[in-house]
Amino acid sequence: MYKVLRSSLLSVYAAIILVPCMIVITGAFKTDFEIYTKPLSLPAKWSFDNFRKLFVESNIAKPFFNSVTVAVFSVLITLLFASLAAYAISRLMTVTGKVLFLLFSLGLAIPGQVNIIPIFQLFVKLNLNNSLIGLILVNIALTLPISIFILSAFFKDLPKEMFECAGMDGAGQFRIYRSIALPLSKPALGATAIFLFVICWNDLLYPLMLITETSKKTLPLVLIDYKGEYFASYSMQFAAILVASLPMVLMYLFMQRTFQAGLTAGAVKG
Repeated sequence: MYKVLRSSLLSVYAAIILVPCMIVITGAFKTDFEIYTKPLSLPAKWSFDNFRKLFVESNIAKPFFNSVTVAVFSVLITLLFASLAAYAISRLMTVTGKVLFLLFSLGLAIPGQVNIIPIFQLFVKLNLNNSLIGLILVNIALTLPISIFILSAFFKDLPKEMFECAGMDGAGQFRIYRSIALPLSKPALGATAIFLFVICWNDLLYPLMLITETSKKTLPLVLIDYKGEYFASYSMQFAAILVASLPMVLMYLFMQRTFQAGLTAGAVKG
């Protein structure tokens, strides 16, 4: 009875997830008329007109490149500073490390929406609005606390004996960090990278607040353009969503093992 109930619930859950995904995937190859009349059916003719309009007429390539630039640099810089801070907190400090860890953890309790007005005023004064660099800085500031929180927990689980042996052999702290801590923390870094990439890639609030120039818009901002007040082109929206989802899917597929290793790191100790 339990197995039947569990299978039924899992089937319902899978349908809840798969049905919208299939509507989006098939809708990207349909016309708006087909979506309104036969939303659950396959396209009568698999057409790539929506994708052609995206890249030729709507020029979605530029916003796509902007999103890639912002997400990649945000993730790389955040991982660099977060790994340095997490290593220092977990390995080099005692009371000071705990205080710093507490301060960074408090950053998780402050919603980003609370800082909208101060951030906007600051970026206007620094002339960082309408700038991809400004978006990168915002992403780094917002994702640094959660990155340090995740990586600190991983660094604390690494055996102290390896670091002590390296120190006895004459290795400095930066050498230990670069040659021992980073290679051992690849699973945690990979899992954190995927997590940060999804956050930066899907961010709409700060691009909507800071970006007004068309040439600096990111992909989430462009998706809004396909929904008007009285009419929405769902076929174009579905095609744009499919294009926007592709980098996240590919990143997860290429880093799947690293992501799974990062999630299970520390679960078994022997």
